[in-house]
Amino acid sequence: MQEKIDQYLSEVRAFMAEQGQEVENFRIKYLGRKGLLNDLFEEFKTVSAEQKRVLGQELNKLKNAVQSKLDELQLQTATTKKSELESDLSRPTGAIPLGNRHPLSIVRGEILEIFSRIGFTVADGPEIEDDWHVFSGLNFPPEHPARDMQDTFFIQKEGKEGQKEMVLRTHTSSVQVRAMESQKPPIRIVMPGRVYRNEAVSARAHCQFHQIEGLYIDENVSFADMKQTLLYFTQEFFGKAKIRLRPSYFPFTEPSAEMDVYWGLNSEADYRITKGTGWLEIMGCGMVDPAVLEASGIDSKKYSGFAFGMGIERITMLRYQIDDLRLFFENDARFLKQFGA
Repeated sequence: MQEKIDQYLSEVRAFMAEQGQEVENFRIKYLGRKGLLNDLFEEFKTVSAEQKRVLGQELNKLKNAVQSKLDELQLQTATTKKSELESDLSRPTGAIPLGNRHPLSIVRGEILEIFSRIGFTVADGPEIEDDWHVFSGLNFPPEHPARDMQDTFFIQKEGKEGQKEMVLRTHTSSVQVRAMESQKPPIRIVMPGRVYRNEAVSARAHCQFHQIEGLYIDENVSFADMKQTLLYFTQEFFGKAKIRLRPSYFPFTEPSAEMDVYWGLNSEADYRITKGTGWLEIMGCGMVDPAVLEASGIDSKKYSGFAFGMGIERITMLRYQIDDLRLFFENDARFLKQFGA
């Protein structure tokens, strides 16, 4: 039996393996249920008491040598396998390019940062809204023709009282209503978010786009305050110092205006996008209609305010001179990589 132990010990110490299967065969040969060590321990039961002490020590020495060799081979083959994977010539070469933020996200962040400098905070609200927050609370009576200004997606929602007609919000003004209902003046917020219109997709229109609206309500807020706020934004974002406010109409503001920025006529592109006038429409704005304040529980005799809103896609297209709205939604890597750091 001592001769077998010495023979196996020599074989174990000399054994080498390069593949995982060879290591597994080695384990089965010595440590398996029908392995050599199991046979030796069965034979060990039959030896005399005088020999058991010596042979027991030798058996344990062999067992430890087998386990040590097995651990060494397993580590070696695992490292070899990892090395082979790292040097796989079929894998792509070169560094993986870093991603970058979408141009709409870049512009959205810049706009929010500019307004945060003058005390505006960000507010949010649901994209699936009821009629009150999208229309009625903003001075749109049920049969008011202004409801036809926006093509709306209507959906049915199951509730405790049966089906209720809901809409995908057509503007983020619904967040203004929620803010006025839940907060007491002063209110100074900007509301970015997705909005939806039932329109055909084209180079200039899309059924889903992004807006940022702003609302400021406090005592003695005037039209002049609104003009200076929007002039500050224009100077900070576009670097333009000349704006104009043209009379317009919105159901929820009175008086209402469209704000244009003087873009200039320094290039052929300037002539094209301004139609030769040098002026570009940027956003709509106006003083919050007293009826809107009263509908949300705010005393219109004590408080006044202004609101404004702009499309992020339009602002982004002007910033980067992009001529097709659909590029924002196609996920073309060739287009998006232009906006990396």
